Amino acid sequence: MTVSLAQDSSVAVIGLDDGKANAITLDVLAGIDGGLAKARENGASAVLLTGRPGRFSAGFDLSVMTAGEQQMRELVTNGAELLMRIFTYPMPVICACTGHALAMGSLLLLAADVRVGAAGDFKIGLNEVAIGMGLPVFAIELARYRLTSTGFNAALLGEVFGPDDAARAGYLDRVVPADAVIEEASATAHRLAELRTGAVAHSKQHARSALAAMVLTTLQADMASLSGPNPRA
Repeated sequence: MTVSLAQDSSVAVIGLDDGKANAITLDVLAGIDGGLAKARENGASAVLLTGRPGRFSAGFDLSVMTAGEQQMRELVTNGAELLMRIFTYPMPVICACTGHALAMGSLLLLAADVRVGAAGDFKIGLNEVAIGMGLPVFAIELARYRLTSTGFNAALLGEVFGPDDAARAGYLDRVVPADAVIEEASATAHRLAELRTGAVAHSKQHARSALAAMVLTTLQADMASLSGPNPRA
């Protein structure tokens, strides 16, 4: 199973675990999206998104990204739409970054509200430029919204960070021992679940809806100019 769904009191827990790199496919995107919908149906007040030990997500599935422009653009388009749903989701979204988080994996962090990272020899960041792929508009705008100026410039150059530097750049909010990351993120999710959902939704809507609308309005044109990864580019 790649995407698991569970309910822990008022917190909906969406887990990613494919036993490998937690690559993002269309099925994974649909699973996360379904988990967000189920959280609302079940009356949750916060969502916790977790990876597996050592891996949060290595990003979009490279076998799809290199299969052809149509397949690549379909996957990235669906990913962008999911990111905007997370970004404007009407309740707190907390990520337990359990290890490496690259490309789409790091974009999930940028779209979430609170990000708790595991300490360790992990790489976190937008590495698209380093593998010959220009950053799409939605990635640039999420990076601009969440990262420091230094972190944003590093993203434009395809640089990645260890967890502590990733926190300083803006990918994470704090770093804790790896064996405590899910417990810490879960405690944060339960604390934030006590907030009035309407107040959270109101604030996020006013803060983020304009950016999300711009991304979605320009998405088709953005995808038309997007090329897949090419390390020799």
